[in-house]
Amino acid sequence: MSLHVQVFTDIPYTSSSTRDALREFDLYLPQTTTVQLPLVCYIHGGAWRSGDKTNHSALAQRLALSLGFPVAVPNYRLTPATPTPESHFRHPKHAEDLLEFLEFLMTWAGPKDVVGRAFDPQTLFLLGHSCSAHMLASIFLDSSATSPTLTPSPSLLASVKGIAVSEGIYNIDSLLLRFPKYREWFIENAFGKHETYAQFDVSRYPLRSPAIFWLVLHSKEDTLVDESQSEGMYRHLHNLYGEDKECISFNADALKGEHDGIFSGDEYPTVIGEFVSHVLGIIHG
Repeated sequence: MSLHVQVFTDIPYTSSSTRDALREFDLYLPQTTTVQLPLVCYIHGGAWRSGDKTNHSALAQRLALSLGFPVAVPNYRLTPATPTPESHFRHPKHAEDLLEFLEFLMTWAGPKDVVGRAFDPQTLFLLGHSCSAHMLASIFLDSSATSPTLTPSPSLLASVKGIAVSEGIYNIDSLLLRFPKYREWFIENAFGKHETYAQFDVSRYPLRSPAIFWLVLHSKEDTLVDESQSEGMYRHLHNLYGEDKECISFNADALKGEHDGIFSGDEYPTVIGEFVSHVLGIIHG
């Protein structure tokens, strides 16, 4: 495997004539090949209010080298820490940016300096962490009753082969029972003030596509998001998929460390690599 990763930064995924750094992505290519490879997309967390793609450059390079596949890391617009009536930015806007990024990948020709397509747009693997796990579930489960703007195109839905989510937030009401201070810290700013957030509970959403494989991950050392969030999401997916149980996996043993500390060791790239290989093996027989 090549030890060199070619990096393309600040690629816009909107058609806007003015630059918006929060709607750009970076692409990491681990090798030059004439074969179109699957694309892995890592979407950062940050409680809908913080984080940047540049903070995850080292992780993206490690993933690209470990998997041998291209890795894309997008930004998306964030909720201000102290929003005003004029500046508030709420769900589903963050996920709308993510959906726009993913739809852009379907037709993007790739970097100008790369001959041919840099990846196979019909084979995508999506990695969500913390709040971005909620964003991905809002798109790829059926949230249309609450967020119709998060409906993916048929081509995107068919292209996503696997979704791996770590330390995810899924049931906000349950989260606030365990961590009541989160309401004022970030939930009300990101979702508005509600007595209940049941409408945003992705662990209740119906299935949108039965063809996507899911891996739910959680570290037992995470003190910011409790494991019951991931357990509940896994049970929901398990029920949705019925007899097709091989599409759903849960692992609360592989990852070590705190909420964001799970990325410091080799465990995360390893478990993601195993998931991708497992899915590709089933798809290609």
